[in-house]
Amino acid sequence: MIQTNEIILFQGDSITDAMRSRELTEPNNIKALGSGYANFVASQLLRDRSADNLKFYNRGNSGDRIVDLYARWKTDAISLKPDLISILIGVNDAWHEYMRQDGVDVERYETIYRLLLDYTQQQLPDVKLVLCEPFILLCGEVQESWLEDMARRRQVIRKLANEFDACLVTFQACLDKALEDAPPEYWSIDGVHLTAAGHRVLADCWLEAVLAS
Repeated sequence: MIQTNEIILFQGDSITDAMRSRELTEPNNIKALGSGYANFVASQLLRDRSADNLKFYNRGNSGDRIVDLYARWKTDAISLKPDLISILIGVNDAWHEYMRQDGVDVERYETIYRLLLDYTQQQLPDVKLVLCEPFILLCGEVQESWLEDMARRRQVIRKLANEFDACLVTFQACLDKALEDAPPEYWSIDGVHLTAAGHRVLADCWLEAVLAS
């Protein structure tokens, strides 16, 4: 799925952001890529394919819901003219509702996400899309009451991936598999944000799905 001389863009919320530098905007900069799965993916592919002139950007933004991502999409996605866009968004749409009644319900989440993908394909007709399922682990801030909501959002992502011929990355399933080896607290700080080991799980899951597509 990733060809020579391509630009790969990671988009999403704080899980993608992973404390990336806002001041450094050039591709493949270790600080600009953040400390999470986007960095792990980029560093592995840059090592394995050093002759391919790949360029990686991270424009994840902590706290984003789908409505926030849509609002900044032209600047932080379209203007970079990426060949591949990877998107992970959805947990804040639920979490913000539980925290301060400022979330985005599942139906509106699907509507706005579809608008974002429609607009992307209009502006970048050859772009390749990678849609990552949002996830949670039962520890920290996460309660069992979140499970059904997040499962519905993952159903939306599966539907949109099929509709837009996108590569689907099943982060929840990969993390659930990791729970066979260690408890949730090993992989996640609070049920949403991940430890270094958790980010490595995401990176491996992403690479397996994308490189096989």
